[in-house]
Amino acid sequence: MLSLARGLEVLNAFTPQRQRLTISQLSQKTRISRAAVRRCLYTLASLGMVHSPDGRNYELLPRVLTVGHAYLAGTPLAKVAQTSLDALSKTLNESCSVATLDGDNVLYIARTAVDNILSMDIGRGSRLPAWVTSMGRVLLSALPEDELEDYLTRAKRIRYTQYTLVSLEELREEIGRVRRQGYAINDQQLEVGLRSVAVPMLARDEKVVAAMNVGVHASRMSVVQLREAILPPLRRAAMELSMKL
Repeated sequence: MLSLARGLEVLNAFTPQRQRLTISQLSQKTRISRAAVRRCLYTLASLGMVHSPDGRNYELLPRVLTVGHAYLAGTPLAKVAQTSLDALSKTLNESCSVATLDGDNVLYIARTAVDNILSMDIGRGSRLPAWVTSMGRVLLSALPEDELEDYLTRAKRIRYTQYTLVSLEELREEIGRVRRQGYAINDQQLEVGLRSVAVPMLARDEKVVAAMNVGVHASRMSVVQLREAILPPLRRAAMELSMKL
């Protein structure tokens, strides 16, 4: 079981921002000894899940997706979410996503991409830090105050762009605003040129189980337009999808 847990930790260390990692970097991120990381990588490589093109940096191989995709494709939420996203994306002609909170990250369980508005490749199974995404802030706003404070304190709050909120005070204020207004707008804080708006999805017990968002290119739509033109249909789609859960 320990070997399995370590293998999963190593796999989870790879992100869209860090697609190639050395043994030393993996050891630092996972807090697993370099010798143990090396053994994990040897096993994962023999299973066809990772490889090292230069003998130093390691990267994931497509086969690793079979594990996550089997789960994501089989969940009831993912099944109904994809249909709803396809319809919403067709109506708005914009990219739409649904994500859940997975540890300290958001996990994309469904996505419809209209065009490539992100430099990173985001799809079903992708994970991003919750604090810097619109869907993540919606999901974080539903946490009890003590859990939210623990998360914000331990999160690695790096400045992705000149617009990124990184101070604890700013993030507390922003997530409090999201909680009060019931939606989150992210204006180029993850990537310059990307704006998004996200709303919560509720289960029958009124608990937040996921978030839905629409992403647009900043050159095509202002924050005001995002709020006035995108937010209403997004809210309707999220409400309709919530009723199916």
